[in-house]
Amino acid sequence: MLPVILLGGLNVVRALGLAGIPVVIASQQRRAPSMASRYCSGVIELPPITERQAVVEKLVQAASGLGGPAPLFYDNDDRLALVQDFRAALAPHFALLLNEPALADALLEKSRFQALAETRGLPAPRRIEWHELAAERGPVLAKPKTRTAWDNSSVRLQLFGGAGKARVFADGLQARAHPLVAPLADRLQFQEYVPGGDEAIWSFHGFAAPGGEVLASFVGRKIRTFPALTGDSSYLRLAYDEHVEALGRQIAARLPLAGIFKMDFKRDAASGRLVLLEINTRFNLWHYLGAANGVNLPKVAYEFLTQRKTPQKTTATARYRWLALREDWRAYREGQASLPRWLLSLAYFPKVYDLFAWSDPLPFVRHWATRIRSALSRRMPRWLASAS
Repeated sequence: MLPVILLGGLNVVRALGLAGIPVVIASQQRRAPSMASRYCSGVIELPPITERQAVVEKLVQAASGLGGPAPLFYDNDDRLALVQDFRAALAPHFALLLNEPALADALLEKSRFQALAETRGLPAPRRIEWHELAAERGPVLAKPKTRTAWDNSSVRLQLFGGAGKARVFADGLQARAHPLVAPLADRLQFQEYVPGGDEAIWSFHGFAAPGGEVLASFVGRKIRTFPALTGDSSYLRLAYDEHVEALGRQIAARLPLAGIFKMDFKRDAASGRLVLLEINTRFNLWHYLGAANGVNLPKVAYEFLTQRKTPQKTTATARYRWLALREDWRAYREGQASLPRWLLSLAYFPKVYDLFAWSDPLPFVRHWATRIRSALSRRMPRWLASAS
């Protein structure tokens, strides 16, 4: 059985593992928690992702010994960009299903996505140009034009305070007056802020055959993020909404999409209208939750890519929820819920976790062993200095 070559982490590893699909993790990290998973059948040591040509050469070299084109999966924007930019070199050696280049680039670059949405008639938030910003009386969202090379970007570290994906301003004048907005304006795009909290954010996840036919899907809903409104997911659940499902399928056919995707929507608290925030065409942490609830999109992708097999129609349950406990604790500390309400929200539902699993405990052990070693190595010089 061909393995998946995964440029990614533990949530995708576990989704594949639940389907009995072997996973070879390709990473520049040498002791990532995901590599300790029972589902990890091998490791490919990569150069840093910034050395893109060397990364591609290493992947091609590793693929030559697999006995056939193995699926190549990827779970963040930098890895997706690498695969899209080097598709010509990778396609002969891997089983890939990518969107056509112009569409793929527009979905990856947030500034180009706005133009795509306007051209294709997608229900995206209204764009606000820099010269129009001061006249905007309603709340304004500032977001990066690109999310590649994101972790250490000046937008994230300076304007967003090292956390979150965007920043909300009370109006355009407040945005213009912020001391960091003007210096970073060429890296930002501005749009109307759609009213509503995290509970108003819905997502449509699917896998589409070429031409935009959605072969399998599920709908997700955020419970909490950290930071609130603009942050990363900390507590998630699946849900069903026929309007989200119908609109998602309509958009997939209209573009048309191919392969794995996630559409983020927000339901306007004032009008009830669904607004399309973005479309991501990569694997993500939701897939572990989907697999636990009966719709395993990485499995669907694997079987389509290796066998051209289409799945039987399956509806996801909402039995399990997904929790990143450390981030959700921070969301509670931020004031998103009282202590009783926070504890009650965690108590009554079986869960899968971002890191821990009874059936796959070693990633959790490795994570904490690495943190403890790191803490001891930082403190040891101070202990030695005080002892002397």
